[in-house]
Amino acid sequence: MEKIIKAPKATKIEKKLEIHGDVRIDNYYWLNDKENLNVIDYLHEENDYYNHVTAHTTKFQSALYEEMKARIKEDDESVPYKKNNYHYITKFQLGKQYPIYTRKKETLEAQEEILFDVNQMAKKHSYFKLSGLSVSPDNKLVSFGIDTKGNREYKLQFKNLESGKLFSEKIHNTTGGSTWANDNKTIFYTKNNPITLRSEKIFKHVLGTNVSEDVEVFFEEDERFNTFVYKTKSEKYIVIGSYSTVSTEYRFLDANNPNGEFKILQPRERNLEYSIAHYDSDFYILTNKDEATNFKLMKTSEDKTEKEHWVDVLPHRKDVLLEDISIFKNFLVVEERENGLSKIRIIKWDKTEDFYLPFEEETYSAGVYYNPEFDTDIVRYGYNSMTTPSSVIDFNVVSKTKHIVKEHEVLGGKFDKKNYKSERLWATAQDGTKVAISLVHHINTEFSENTPLLLYGYGSYGHTIDPSFSSTRLSLLDRGFIFAIAHVRGSEYLGRNWYEDGKLLNKMNTFTDFIDCAQFLEDNKITSAKHLYAYGGSAGGLLMGAVINIKPELFNGIIAAVPFVDVVTTMLDDSIPLTTGEYDEWGNPNEKEYYNYMKSYSPYDNVTKQNYPNMLVTTGLYDSQVQYFEPAKWVAKLRELKTDKNILIMHINMDAGHSGASGRFDSLKEVARDYSFIIDLEGRTII
Repeated sequence: MEKIIKAPKATKIEKKLEIHGDVRIDNYYWLNDKENLNVIDYLHEENDYYNHVTAHTTKFQSALYEEMKARIKEDDESVPYKKNNYHYITKFQLGKQYPIYTRKKETLEAQEEILFDVNQMAKKHSYFKLSGLSVSPDNKLVSFGIDTKGNREYKLQFKNLESGKLFSEKIHNTTGGSTWANDNKTIFYTKNNPITLRSEKIFKHVLGTNVSEDVEVFFEEDERFNTFVYKTKSEKYIVIGSYSTVSTEYRFLDANNPNGEFKILQPRERNLEYSIAHYDSDFYILTNKDEATNFKLMKTSEDKTEKEHWVDVLPHRKDVLLEDISIFKNFLVVEERENGLSKIRIIKWDKTEDFYLPFEEETYSAGVYYNPEFDTDIVRYGYNSMTTPSSVIDFNVVSKTKHIVKEHEVLGGKFDKKNYKSERLWATAQDGTKVAISLVHHINTEFSENTPLLLYGYGSYGHTIDPSFSSTRLSLLDRGFIFAIAHVRGSEYLGRNWYEDGKLLNKMNTFTDFIDCAQFLEDNKITSAKHLYAYGGSAGGLLMGAVINIKPELFNGIIAAVPFVDVVTTMLDDSIPLTTGEYDEWGNPNEKEYYNYMKSYSPYDNVTKQNYPNMLVTTGLYDSQVQYFEPAKWVAKLRELKTDKNILIMHINMDAGHSGASGRFDSLKEVARDYSFIIDLEGRTII
């Protein structure tokens, strides 16, 4: 007889949390301590319960995984890019989880040189990530970072590409990236705070010397800021950047003089944001200076860099968000966003031409690719939509011709883009604001109250979720699901104001927008509450937690991945990674106004005695961005208070962090796990 496993019931240990004269009782605060064996035992109980509840879908999950895997070209490789006389290519081999990094000198017909076979490096690890590959100017050395836990603490190492040997020095607790000075021996890198993991210090290391002798060249003292280092595309300057939610600052140093002093380009000011690119004898500056909410492009001489010397190149436009620029010898490439859609603009320096690349679909995603070459007529960009697989395209600015260098292959013989349809709808929010919904479905799927629909949302940090292609998503579409993205406030989908209207004391708009999009889909009989599902991860998991407290009856099921749900307690704990640096995103709860507002929507604080949808919650034990105990506490409290008999399960990856599994196939298993949850709720798990 099969053993019946009951849902875990976490022990209640009262913890009083008091501030501003307000007392919150947290009965599951004890779950914060992963050194406590009782905590680990509880997490294992949750995994056992998950396995028990989903046991009947095990074969279906495996079939779904194989179905998704079969669409992937396993023996694949990236489009080569050329830098400093070498062509760099990333390859995948049949059956292998990790990439192989290679290069060829001068021509693509040259002998292949393997830089790293990550499959070999990852053999003894359950999680492995190689990051931050940086080749020295003379092409003989490479620096790289390794993370074996998923907690974003990279060990920086160095390799001689001629001999294949590793240097003895290893630098711990870095961000993984590094930047070479032009002397081929001096490296600048970023170190994290050992407790909060804030990237706070820039060090200088001379290859072959003891790491203990490394020189600290910059310390970002303001806990609201993070720092990073890079080299300009012109190769002339080493640049140190500092950034917070509402302010930036850059300092620069001649890359030929690594022992010199960095010079501040423009001192930081609150609400002044800018980023820089170097060309000829000028710095080009993307900035919100002079109340340019959607940003504008300015420039200044490298000898006179303070803001009073900046002059306009591209003026601010109320309805167009200026997102990024790429500088080439003969032209400037500008990435813009208008009415939610990406646009790529090309402007010749001699002002003889100024034009946009043509895109024809109603909703799509496009962006400039990595273009390390400076003296070229070719702009490489990427394009895809919810029905069109991603393509890498080379556009010749002179001849106006484009060449599709690589189109993502969907194997299996069943995919035809003509069988799918995408469109954009507009819901009306409670305050009258129009909110876009991008959706895709199989042409044979009819809209009705019986049509299952998965609604995705994020809505924080100004991060825009573009309507893009996914081969794994076909497993939903081919089973009659609609997939939709709610472009809620908190992103920059409709410009910078769209972000401002979904942060701080406007954060509630993010949640009500999502609810209004869900209501719109149901009111228009595109789906119904019995068949509507929602998915969000990280800050999108906060979105999931908030909307099911407010309107749980709108959804049949929810997937909350690594969800940020214990907002108040986390934002009051400045020892937790990301806390102090995010006061300008969420507010500082040490101030009563922000505390009260935050408490009004924090999912954990607002769990109440009511019915909740079916729920799958996922997390990783080594997550340093949203730590495992947030979803663990949330699930425990939901189990205590919810009044329904719907499914509530949590899966904890005991070997990974915020991004989940590191191998490309293991990550597919996570998608199969999530999809099988909602497909099972629809009763469509027949293999």
